[in-house]
Amino acid sequence: MVTYLDAAATTRVDQRVADVVLHWMTTEYGNAGSRHEYGARAKRGVERAREYLADTVGAEPDELIFTSGATESNNIALLGLAPYAERTGRRHIITSAIEHKAVLEPLQHLADRGFEVDFLKPGPSGRITVEAVMERLRPDTLLVSLMHVNNETGVIQPVADLARELFSTSTYLHVDAAQGYGKVPGDLTAPIDMISISGHKIGAPKGVGALVTRRREELDDERPPLEPIMFGGGQERKLRPGTLPVPLIMGLAEATRIFETEHAQWEAAARDLRSRFLAGLASTRFHVNGDQDHVVPHIINLSFEDVDAEAFLAGLNGLVAVATGSACTSASYTPSHVLRGMGLPDEAASNGLRFSWIPAQTADLDIDELARGVVKLRRHS
Repeated sequence: MVTYLDAAATTRVDQRVADVVLHWMTTEYGNAGSRHEYGARAKRGVERAREYLADTVGAEPDELIFTSGATESNNIALLGLAPYAERTGRRHIITSAIEHKAVLEPLQHLADRGFEVDFLKPGPSGRITVEAVMERLRPDTLLVSLMHVNNETGVIQPVADLARELFSTSTYLHVDAAQGYGKVPGDLTAPIDMISISGHKIGAPKGVGALVTRRREELDDERPPLEPIMFGGGQERKLRPGTLPVPLIMGLAEATRIFETEHAQWEAAARDLRSRFLAGLASTRFHVNGDQDHVVPHIINLSFEDVDAEAFLAGLNGLVAVATGSACTSASYTPSHVLRGMGLPDEAASNGLRFSWIPAQTADLDIDELARGVVKLRRHS
């Protein structure tokens, strides 16, 4: 059986979550917008989920809206600020060259509309410094958008420290927390203006996420001045119209509850799997990409020397499911924009393999046997 080690792309829905989703699909199936008892129960369920999820990042319930996932949340956050930016002349944005395409492409769209976007490069560590961001700050800087955890290397960005630095300025901070939500929970309680969340990275169904838009007392207790990019209803403060996917929302809340409750066990098991895997690879030549002092325990990016990653990946197909980069771009077989953004040469950027896991979903995995298989394949490639 092929071992699944691509949890950074998506995770299996936890059975406890699936049971909750099925209940809200088949028993409590009302539309939360309907004005009868079925709808009222659905609405109460959604509001309980909203209150709980907002609390996990230290936000108020009315500061969280539900979306289809982090990509949509990113688009609402980035493109939704554009009209305000155009009215005020604040068209400068700071981001990094290693962001997910769900941030880079909306920002490219804004650049095409006349916005000035600074793409910071982190160097081989894969970590943007707060100082590098603050050095680029200008009076017309509208926004800084920096991911929480890099989806290819697992490197944790200093978003909490950056939030505290920006809090006394008029510049907004947006954080794509698709990979970090639930995994590094303390960071997201910092005064971050906008947080994008995705459910399917933590055992929830695909197709549900959230966007947090936090008020700031220093800015007259106002949320970021977002305008809708979709129209067709008044749901979710008119920022995300459409019928609420109640079963998916309840699944997201349940998956978050499980991750929060079992976080200590998850982290310990993830670190143990990581250390045993690296120890098993000790007899072959490889390089771990990114700053290993600031990294989540469940994602590791390896470049094997003198090996073509695509050929190596094909050889691994019968052994393990891994990725050469983001699931959204891995079909393109081009050098990783993340590894290139870290200053790695094209050869190294083309050879990065990402291994990622949720320990509870790898119960049958013999990590030592897997390591031996990778070493054996490496020697014959």
